[in-house]
Amino acid sequence: MAWGLPSTTSLAHFCQKLNRLKPLEESTTETSLRRCLTTLDLTLMGMGATVGSGLYVISGTVAKEMTGPAVLVSFSIAAMAFLLAALCYVEFGARVPRTGSAYLFTYVSLGELWAFLIGWNVLLGSLISGASVARASSSYLDAIFSHRIRNFTMAHVGIWQVPFLAQFPDFLAAGVILLASTFVSCGARVSSWLNHMLLAINMLVILFIIILGFVLARPHNWSADEGGFAPFGFSGIMAGAATCFYAFLGFGVITTSSEEAQNPKRAVPMAIIITLGLVAGAYILVSTVLTLIVPWHSLEPDSALADAFYQRGYSWAAFIVAAGAICAMNTVLLSDIFTLPRIAYAMATDGLFFQVFAHVHPRTQVPVVGILVFGVLMAFLALLLDLQTLVQFRSICTLLTFTFVATSTIVLRFHKSPPASSLGPASPVGTEQPSAPEPGQLRPALRPYLGFLGGCRPGAAVAWALGVLVASAIALDCVLVFGDSALHLPPWGHTLLLLLSSVVFLLSLLVLGAHQQQRLEDTFQVPMVPLTPALSILLNVFLMLQLSYLSWLSLSVWLLIGLMVYFGYGIWHSKENQQELPGLTATHGSLEETAQALQPLSQDPAQEPGHTEQPNSP
Repeated sequence: MAWGLPSTTSLAHFCQKLNRLKPLEESTTETSLRRCLTTLDLTLMGMGATVGSGLYVISGTVAKEMTGPAVLVSFSIAAMAFLLAALCYVEFGARVPRTGSAYLFTYVSLGELWAFLIGWNVLLGSLISGASVARASSSYLDAIFSHRIRNFTMAHVGIWQVPFLAQFPDFLAAGVILLASTFVSCGARVSSWLNHMLLAINMLVILFIIILGFVLARPHNWSADEGGFAPFGFSGIMAGAATCFYAFLGFGVITTSSEEAQNPKRAVPMAIIITLGLVAGAYILVSTVLTLIVPWHSLEPDSALADAFYQRGYSWAAFIVAAGAICAMNTVLLSDIFTLPRIAYAMATDGLFFQVFAHVHPRTQVPVVGILVFGVLMAFLALLLDLQTLVQFRSICTLLTFTFVATSTIVLRFHKSPPASSLGPASPVGTEQPSAPEPGQLRPALRPYLGFLGGCRPGAAVAWALGVLVASAIALDCVLVFGDSALHLPPWGHTLLLLLSSVVFLLSLLVLGAHQQQRLEDTFQVPMVPLTPALSILLNVFLMLQLSYLSWLSLSVWLLIGLMVYFGYGIWHSKENQQELPGLTATHGSLEETAQALQPLSQDPAQEPGHTEQPNSP
């Protein structure tokens, strides 16, 4: 018995390390960065980071290989899923306007290990995104020269027939990445100026495509003679939606840059919503005209829009589209190279990643080591990997990230609010706010009916209900996707599992809804919580299950490498871990040292007069 207690205590302490939270600071307006970005600046950054290969390449690839003309339906479904995730991002971006995006959101709500894995996942997603847009950009540039670059490379290097790998190494894509990395390393002013110029050209080209596309439209291309509107059926539309999700991924740059916004609580939500609306409209309109200009089965996947105008005899229009595509995809590339070192910088600043990535060049004020290392790695991926493989890798990374962000939204909504409401705790004037129970407690009106939940400590029933919600969402999606094929269930068994998982999902939603939530007056909050983030989780997992097993395998390998990095380095060098160390050795120190070690883990305790040690509670 005497030997068992230390091991049990050590295990509990180790698990506590994995779940420790980063304090959610209320005074988020104080920053060492310059707050100079307006809503327009953030919107332009979001559009520049979003409208790229999704418009010029993915639309053609999905239309030809997955959906046919129903590609516009796939884009609409992807936009709907993205809206649910974007609303969660909006709340976090307004409430926690700090560099780090989804990584930081997870750190303040779910815990350190999950935050590291999400940050690690975001790093992979940005690497894949940059590599894919570089390959797409090289395809359009090659199309301008009648594919002479591709033919020369295939003739002198050869053709590869290896899964994951491209048919030939794309030296042009690797060169484009290295050139873009050079621009970004020169400083934010140079890359911002180049981004705005390329974005202006891209917007004009998109208007040109939509107007000329409807002029050249042939409704016959959607007829049964050409295969019909949805030749691949509903399964093809949903698989296309999972891939089209990739096309909406750039708006994360808005939340990543929110620490430099003049008024983040207003600018970040407005910029995200405006960006999503404009981008979704552009994708749906362009994908519509694409399959109306030429039959879907005649599209060239790597340069679909330019090739469509070329088939109709408008070679001059194809040249304009190719030029716009190159500009668009280079804005996305610049954004990825700009964002990626910032995520690594945020993780390194927290001690979870190697400290060399926290180094900022004294003259250009950019994390030059991160730009160099990730730029070279991104160029290597673009050189070797196939475009479709890159797109599916990127989609599964982002869907997983969005699932965690939606889960984090539910966690923080039922978490006890830090000292923002400490201005007047004893004031009886507001009848509802002061008398309302703490977030995480059962609503008073429901206690007579759900008395068995009232005995739980605040947050315990919510934690269990959230775990059941996520598990039932995964089970429900698995039954929907694999019930007829992989599971080989009889009809009654399929119906029973579907009904059971649906009932459990709805019951967990009701339990969550029966508990008190935070209400912040001056900050945007996701409407209809927990329903909205729960639907986001359900739809994200459903789209993830539509992706290939190779995507799941690559994600598993990447996360395994991440776990090795975390347990080998991050858990020991974490800033939260370093703040815990004085408390462990304070027994031999003075009374003042002991008092310092036991202070709450807040970076600015003076700003939290009524603070209690809440962040580390589950």
